[in-house]
Amino acid sequence: MMKLRKLSVVLALSMAIIFVAAGCQRKPEAKLNMEKRAFGKTAEGAEVSLYVLTNKNGVEAAITNFGGALVSLKAPDRTGKLGDVILGYENVDGYVNDTFFFGGTIGRYGNRIKQGQFKLNGTTYTLAKNNGANHLHGGVKGFNKVLWEAKDVSTADVPALQLSYTSKDGEEGYPGNLSVQVTFTLTDSNELKIDYAATTDKDTIVNLTNHAYFNLAGQGDILQHQLRLAASRFTPVDATLIPTGELREVKGTPFDFTVATAIGDRINQKDEQLKFGEGYDHNFVLDASTEALPIAAEVYEPTTGRTLTVSTTEPGIQFYSGNFLTGTAPGKGGNKYPYRTGFCLETQHFPDSPNQPAFPSTVLKAGDQYKSSTVYKFSAK
Repeated sequence: MMKLRKLSVVLALSMAIIFVAAGCQRKPEAKLNMEKRAFGKTAEGAEVSLYVLTNKNGVEAAITNFGGALVSLKAPDRTGKLGDVILGYENVDGYVNDTFFFGGTIGRYGNRIKQGQFKLNGTTYTLAKNNGANHLHGGVKGFNKVLWEAKDVSTADVPALQLSYTSKDGEEGYPGNLSVQVTFTLTDSNELKIDYAATTDKDTIVNLTNHAYFNLAGQGDILQHQLRLAASRFTPVDATLIPTGELREVKGTPFDFTVATAIGDRINQKDEQLKFGEGYDHNFVLDASTEALPIAAEVYEPTTGRTLTVSTTEPGIQFYSGNFLTGTAPGKGGNKYPYRTGFCLETQHFPDSPNQPAFPSTVLKAGDQYKSSTVYKFSAK
């Protein structure tokens, strides 16, 4: 009987030790994930989805397969509180009717092409004139107005979404069947990485970007945001916002953001270029760098402490200060997004490059591969 009692005590102690040891084990971190949600239907009845990528810090990036649009991005402020820093819409209807390109994947050609024409291999191609006399952001039905095929390409380390679309030969006037993949990856360093890839069966032009509007405060205008650009030159424009071909030094002008400066400090100065853009709507020529993914821009918002760092493989970045926002679009949470309540930093090749031989070429030859990467990194201080 005594032996049985001793054995019971030993077993009880053993179980207690196992239980305590198990309880002391470190709980596994929450898994990175991607959630698919319904986002409405197109006018043709096609189902549209919203894909929400979440990292271990709780940072979220939501992308819809309609237009490849970045719908929301929740980043922490200096207290750790998450807030949406992207302008956008509640459902697909907003993106179907959108005229501001909110968050959209832009193509085939981001930015403007003079008079909607360019010559390639001796042939003149005519595109839609959807911005006065010029072609803008891919035309009447650019990549931000099509339904992309979505695929979960997450790994054990990071959630990732790949969107694919094939633009047919002649679509919006462009030559060649263009196969495009855009991959959104959210890292545990609070980085949203966008990788672009494309191939064509016929020589064409390509200039892909994302048209996200940021407001790091989550409300109000963006005039107190502190901006620094790694650009000592910009491409001045004519009255229709087409580059003149000049690469002008920013020093001594309202376009000098080589040192962090509030967006609103000089935006209303009497300057011909500011008059043409009704504020900033210009391509900045990024300074040469030996880094594979150099920093192009940094933005700091003083009331929240949020900081956005943009790195890219592209040679230029379009800084747009939301000058044409009208406050009429019914956005998220009842927001109407008035004048200058969002800014864009569109990584790109230069506007009108097909008509500007001195600019970096945007020609993609048949059989070659187009590749571009941009990273939006969020931090707080």
